[in-house]
Amino acid sequence: MDRHIRFDALHNFRDLGGYTTTDSHRIRPARLYRTDSLGKLTEDTPDWSRFLSLGIRTVIDLRYPWEIENRGRIPDHPSFTYHNLSIEHRPYNQATLPPEVAPGPYLAERYMEVAQDGTKEIRSALELVAKAAESDTPLVFHCAKGKDRTGLLAALILGLLGVPEATIIEDYTLTELAAPAFLAEWKALNNGPTPTWPGFNKTPPEVMRLFLASLTTEYGGIEGYVSEALSLNPGPLSTTLRDALLERRPE
Repeated sequence: MDRHIRFDALHNFRDLGGYTTTDSHRIRPARLYRTDSLGKLTEDTPDWSRFLSLGIRTVIDLRYPWEIENRGRIPDHPSFTYHNLSIEHRPYNQATLPPEVAPGPYLAERYMEVAQDGTKEIRSALELVAKAAESDTPLVFHCAKGKDRTGLLAALILGLLGVPEATIIEDYTLTELAAPAFLAEWKALNNGPTPTWPGFNKTPPEVMRLFLASLTTEYGGIEGYVSEALSLNPGPLSTTLRDALLERRPE
């Protein structure tokens, strides 16, 4: 299933609505979005009008401040608040990795580093998601491609909502539908060479499967991570998210 919402400049804008939980509910549509960098949006364009029409009231940018300085951020607008929460603290360059690096173990380890390094920012992001949910207003979160940092945060949110692991993994893999567009974009920015790493832009299911397994080994799962690493009470947080964002699945 292709869940992408079409934009000219954005390649990976997706609605998390419609995913089914283990207790026969589903996420309400048009409330939670994930995407690649909104810094690619330009005012007074069809893309900008399309974005504003979604009624988004909270934007969470998970990129480094230097990425924002180099690539820009979403234009200011009175309809939404903007929050920069850089959850990754150890930069790495996927494009220059050697071909023998296996994407699954390598990326899963990087995601675990982010989960453990960025606890302050991840906690703040989850609190913003809960606040938006309680106010019944749409929210979007993004990084550069909507792949790694965005995929990590999406996994935590979906897990707290009661979405099964298989669906969390499936959602992660959907970014690969945008891989050709991202490759073309990367070549244009880097004067044409091809990345040395075959895993560049790829989202094999093994990555998310291994990352979730690491969370289980280290913390007992997503709720244990939220409790132990983020110092949040996962019970009330999960209840807040489920009460606000879930609806009965139609028969």
